[in-house]
Amino acid sequence: MSKCEQCIIREFNSLKALTKNELIRITGCKTSKTVKKGEVLFDEGEYINGVFCIKDGVCKVSKMSDNGRDQIIHLIQKGDILGERSLINNEASNLKAIAVNDMEVCFIPKDEIIRDLENNPNFSLDLLRKMANSLKKADDVIVDMAQKTVKQRLAATLLFLEAKFEKNDNGSIKVNLSREDIANIIGTATESAIRLLSEFKKKKMIDLKGKEVFILDVKALKDLSEGF
Repeated sequence: MSKCEQCIIREFNSLKALTKNELIRITGCKTSKTVKKGEVLFDEGEYINGVFCIKDGVCKVSKMSDNGRDQIIHLIQKGDILGERSLINNEASNLKAIAVNDMEVCFIPKDEIIRDLENNPNFSLDLLRKMANSLKKADDVIVDMAQKTVKQRLAATLLFLEAKFEKNDNGSIKVNLSREDIANIIGTATESAIRLLSEFKKKKMIDLKGKEVFILDVKALKDLSEGF
């Protein structure tokens, strides 16, 4: 088992605010596991009872709508913490998390995180900042869904993926989302997402090879996302 105090991943999230002794304590109580592509980390209505620290991989966090359609709310990657909101409000999760590819995660029990929230103000403040930033992004998504066209939302999503994820050796974005996943991010039918991706490819804004996406013209995508 890797030791939290020696793990570089914590430098990307709120765990960096914990003391060495606190990290040593967490090392003794956490559990580490591999989550295979397509497996569920947690489901809507489930009590998570802790937080996940993502050591490697990507998962999609979604909400089921009244008409039975998944809306992808977040893409969580290496270095992120997942589950803190349900932990703090002490309620069942209203979201579902599924691995997009094979993941390595550590699970820290609720009691241990609550102890650090109560005793370490730096940790509490950093976690609150992260949650506030997440809420701000959620506000932006609501505005975009209400005011932007599907084409603008797709352009904005591709720019987000370009900025958030690393690149493969061939230059493609290092996250392989299905066409259905992309449709569930921008809030449209899969057929519409496929048609728009083909249109973007014809206009040489992007290139597509299977699930691999290559961004060719950032400026054109930015102008489109902003309505120019």
